[in-house]
Amino acid sequence: MRRGILISLFAVLVGCTAAPQGDMPTRAASPDAIVLPPMKAFSDDRPTPPARANRDIARDFLDLSFELESGRKLDHLSRFEGPISVRVTGDAPPTLVPDLTRLIARLRREAGIDIGRAGSEAGPANITIEAVSRQDIRRVLPKAACFVVPNVSSLREYSRLRHSRETSWSELTVRRRIAIFVPGDSAPQEIRDCLHEELAQAIGPLNDLYRLPDSVFNDDNVHAVLTGFDMLVLRAYYDPELRSGMTREEVAKRLPAILSRLNPHGDRVPARGVSPTPRAWIRAIQTALGPGTGPSLRRNSARQALAIAEAQGWRDHRLAFSHFALGRLLQLSEPEAAFGHFLTADRLYAHAPEAALHRAYTAAQLAAYAVNQGHGALALELIEPQMAIVERHQNAALLATLMMLRAEALMLTGRADEARAVRLDSIGWARYGFGADWAVRAKLREIAALSPRQATGG
Repeated sequence: MRRGILISLFAVLVGCTAAPQGDMPTRAASPDAIVLPPMKAFSDDRPTPPARANRDIARDFLDLSFELESGRKLDHLSRFEGPISVRVTGDAPPTLVPDLTRLIARLRREAGIDIGRAGSEAGPANITIEAVSRQDIRRVLPKAACFVVPNVSSLREYSRLRHSRETSWSELTVRRRIAIFVPGDSAPQEIRDCLHEELAQAIGPLNDLYRLPDSVFNDDNVHAVLTGFDMLVLRAYYDPELRSGMTREEVAKRLPAILSRLNPHGDRVPARGVSPTPRAWIRAIQTALGPGTGPSLRRNSARQALAIAEAQGWRDHRLAFSHFALGRLLQLSEPEAAFGHFLTADRLYAHAPEAALHRAYTAAQLAAYAVNQGHGALALELIEPQMAIVERHQNAALLATLMMLRAEALMLTGRADEARAVRLDSIGWARYGFGADWAVRAKLREIAALSPRQATGG
């Protein structure tokens, strides 16, 4: 039913104005005049347990734990042995410590890891989280939003030792001292996302795998907080049957029994197996979506990634993500083609329940096109199923975007009072997801140009 409606919408897109590029636009009347409500924050953690076979999870665990993101192999498992203490230094914004406290509580509860805040912020700690400026991070690693380093406790110390063996992960056998650098002047959600990803790598696996649809250990940046799969991996990582210094073969022998004990349901799920992700596809995606690349090279790289995905015979979320990435990059120059790629991505994601959050991003893009063409009812049909999914995954930026689009769709269907209430509610989430007031108002203005109501003064 929905696909038929979307195909009909595709037919009217020829010659239409492209939806603005970004997380997704929305619209509110006179955004500069709106009094912004207080910031909202998530309070309920509801991770979904992993649904894959333990045999597949074991393969993922080994590839995450014995390789670096560069593809370099690691000879030994490394982890902390004993309780892990964490301290915060630098210019930490008000949301950082509460978000860190919730994350530590989850690691203790869901992963069984003995981790906690250091007794004195001035004293030593196993992990130091230093809040610095985005400019300071870019000065050291131009393409990084945040990062984690062994054997240092400050950015100044890392700058001095960055080219030494001290800061090499491959030299580690036991982890004792690690620093995480987060951008204290970024939006609260970006800081929280950095905490989840970097703290997980500080204590656990160091690799990312694009083949994982339900994990923070994936460079597609779809998941913002640690998932049920991630917590299972971390629980296994600190299982008493494992220890620092073990080889891949030694871990592989013990892992099936560990996963059977921790995740008995996984023994009853048939193994599917997933083909490896070629480095060429990874490089193409990173070039297409990463910083510091011109539009033409981005588009060409996205097309290359799609060609590789099709040549691999993939039908999973990696093929869908290839279509999604190309659609994002074609929105302004080739809106009809972009819509077609989003439509294909939506169809592929529909057959991958573990990629529900990926599909929500695609639904936002499709809903923006529907709003742009004045199809409010269709936009609502696209948005409504995604709201609970996005809230469960605690993505405030995407949640705010969907709510703003929903408000616009409600206006198009004549439900003005409901639209105003939804829009006002969305702004509280936008303040967490996008940060500064100017960024929230910019998001509202970005959508003001989307709806045909704007052109008619409606």
